[in-house]
Amino acid sequence: MSDQDRKDDLDILDISEEDETSKESSDETSEEKTKDEKTTEEDYDKDTEYEDVCFICRRPESKAGRMFKLPNHISVCSDCMHKTMDTVSQFDYQGLLNSTGNMNNDKKESKRFPNISFVNIADLQGDGGIPNRQKLKRKKHKENADAAFDVKNLPAPHRIKAQLDDYVVGQDYAKKVISVAVYNHYKRVATGTMDDIEIEKSNILLLGPTGCGKTYLVKTLAKLLDVPLAIADATSLTEAGYIGDDIESVISKLLAAADNDVDRAERGIVFIDEIDKIAKKKNTTSRDVSGESVQQGMLKLLEGADVEVPVGANSKNAMVPLTTINTRNILFICGGAFPDLEEIIKQRLSKQTSIGFNAQLKDSMDEEKDILKKVTVEDIKKFGMIPEFVGRIPVVTALKELSEEDLVRVLTEPKNALVKQYTVMFKYEDSDLVFEDDALTAIAERAIEHQTGARGLRSICEKALMDVMYELPEYEGHTRVVIRRSDIEGTTKPVIEQVSAEAMDTE
Repeated sequence: MSDQDRKDDLDILDISEEDETSKESSDETSEEKTKDEKTTEEDYDKDTEYEDVCFICRRPESKAGRMFKLPNHISVCSDCMHKTMDTVSQFDYQGLLNSTGNMNNDKKESKRFPNISFVNIADLQGDGGIPNRQKLKRKKHKENADAAFDVKNLPAPHRIKAQLDDYVVGQDYAKKVISVAVYNHYKRVATGTMDDIEIEKSNILLLGPTGCGKTYLVKTLAKLLDVPLAIADATSLTEAGYIGDDIESVISKLLAAADNDVDRAERGIVFIDEIDKIAKKKNTTSRDVSGESVQQGMLKLLEGADVEVPVGANSKNAMVPLTTINTRNILFICGGAFPDLEEIIKQRLSKQTSIGFNAQLKDSMDEEKDILKKVTVEDIKKFGMIPEFVGRIPVVTALKELSEEDLVRVLTEPKNALVKQYTVMFKYEDSDLVFEDDALTAIAERAIEHQTGARGLRSICEKALMDVMYELPEYEGHTRVVIRRSDIEGTTKPVIEQVSAEAMDTE
């Protein structure tokens, strides 16, 4: 074999080797691309805890069905995709494909698609241009949902009351009633139906003056049970279509408190405060959109129904996703001061006992304390609550007005009492804060004068300690502040005493 032939053979080998090498590299590249694509899809599908929301109609996957996945994590449901394709097919779609190169340059071609602008989805930044992108957790299977709430882990009524005693002073009867109602409710949630007998909900109505602990009682209860809580003000609610928050916004707040977990939200607690402000207005000819109409709209929520609520918003609009929540297992607790209810109860009792020699005088009713405990359903109806609303709240309990002794206990006994809070705050400034007994009594007396209940205690303390808290950071070393009765009454100011190390050692 000649040298030339050998050279030609080597060239052929080199070329074939290069071809094989390039083929292998291309194969490896394609495999890597496939792996990358799979990895991306897997990473995207890893987040199966949350539902996809349609970019167009804003419906979640549980309502709209399976989604079409587009770039930038954009999802479109099959209904919207079909509607879009039907709309596009009305125009010269084939013509668009044949003239893609001239679509931007040729004005004649662009006239085929009037009022249509083409957007490159890949150019969208962030979350794909999705406004108010809210992640909605998928619903669990029934077995898993039931296992998440076990009746065996539910504390008994006496344990619930004992835990409430650590935070709420007084109101023993109300705490007992609430503990039993809450225990029965969540036992019903955990067990479902027994022997085909469905147990109805035990919604609660709390009556009592301002500052007696209604809101704080519910907050503590939700924290102890580890369930989501939504607090709403009934004064802001209006009938759908009017200015104000829709009635369904209460459930939206509960969903937000449950971190957009529908299963957890459906076992939560909703506290509607100032419920007495939506009483039926008397002598009105116009539509009562913030009174009787709100009561009518709340009936389905109290009884249990499927409600379509916006996710991450107080009202429904085209830019937020919607989901369905069943309110069957949601515990509703309503609270209100009902200021004129005492007079209604007194009138009823005086009519019953105003005939005969042993009749009670009307003045004796004014001296009677805890008159709200004698409330009946008829009294609440006479106040202005419609019968359908009252009938859906079977548990009614009254909280008494806090006495001077109770307010002193509120200042000192609970785990997060005000005196304990201020003591910790002063510790950060290396100072000891001491309240004399007379000072605590003076604070309680002022709160009773202002008729603010426990709510007014903090404002009174803040006013008395304002100058001290302003001057205290300027002092070096250890200090002591003693609050006297005169400091609370405003005749004197608290004195900051410098304490030596020797005095601290003797103490």
